[in-house]
Amino acid sequence: MRGRPRSEEARRAILDTALRICHRDGYQQVTIKAIADEAGVGRQTVYRWWPDRAQVLLDALIDLRTREPGLDRNTGDTLRDVERVLVRTFELTHEITGPALIGLMADAQTDDDLSARLQGTVIGPRRDALREILRRGVESGELAENVPLPLVVDFAFGTMWYRLLSRHAPVDDRLAADITAAIARLLDR
Repeated sequence: MRGRPRSEEARRAILDTALRICHRDGYQQVTIKAIADEAGVGRQTVYRWWPDRAQVLLDALIDLRTREPGLDRNTGDTLRDVERVLVRTFELTHEITGPALIGLMADAQTDDDLSARLQGTVIGPRRDALREILRRGVESGELAENVPLPLVVDFAFGTMWYRLLSRHAPVDDRLAADITAAIARLLDR
């Protein structure tokens, strides 16, 4: 990047503020001005590092993901590991990421670069973590690949996305338990 080096404190304030505004007020209300004002930085500071709100929010989601412990940690119980990943993912949608994910996904429908970056940095790694847990379960003999693992991952996260977008039912611990139970039946030995 051109210009002065980023101040880590300012960068973190901008990223955290963008997610907070999005969660509190909705994706459409996130503006560079609102981010700068609430983070206590100038608009030019934000624009120096990001061209628009989508890139700020995407980097905020990436930053949040890097602060999480390894999602594909192996406890020796595949289904418990599956449920742990789902519970944490669903918690994050309530705590802070839901509106940002929905807004970014909507924008990504008409922006191929944003779509590729969103898939490559936020959505893909979470999918990969779940697929890795399932693969280990199959390799250890706990599970049988009765259904292709990528389809099982689509089932798990597709259910989350459908509920986030339609708002017809909660995305919560109960859903994580229900999806884990369904995966157990799909991949039953």
